[in-house]
Amino acid sequence: MSLLRNYRVLALLGAAGCASGLLMAIFYFQKHLGLEPCPMCIFQRVAMLAAGIVFLLAAVHDPKGGGRWGYATLVVLASGIGAFIAGRHTWLQGLPEDQRPACGPTLNYLMDMLPLREVVETVLRGDGNCAKIDWTLLGYSIPAWTFLVFVALILWALAMPLVARSASRS
Repeated sequence: MSLLRNYRVLALLGAAGCASGLLMAIFYFQKHLGLEPCPMCIFQRVAMLAAGIVFLLAAVHDPKGGGRWGYATLVVLASGIGAFIAGRHTWLQGLPEDQRPACGPTLNYLMDMLPLREVVETVLRGDGNCAKIDWTLLGYSIPAWTFLVFVALILWALAMPLVARSASRS
């Protein structure tokens, strides 16, 4: 059986992908380039962390049958939330200058002053901090690339049970 058709290995690769994304965000964008994450960026990091934890739990548990689809569903949920936030973030960045929302308070301030539900609503509305584009690669901003990563994680999570199942039949 090929190593890349082993469910545990596939789940570990998914976790490694999430860890790589988080390490890039923290050590390259934040520490090396000095880009401070906006509240939407922080929410995307939380979604990436959640997906990574689910991948890691799947690797440790190494379930069979329906359990694999259960983990896939959890990764799709976490990554879907992350993709939604990254998509909204990208949309905000694409707004004309005069339609962008005003800059708002930091996430720490919001967490200190508002109930959690209002914090989430405020962050998802976005503000001027989130509309700023600090870095691009091939014309795409960080949230646009993050959206693509979340889509890839969803596809990876859905492929894992199928690939591992076909390997066990061989």
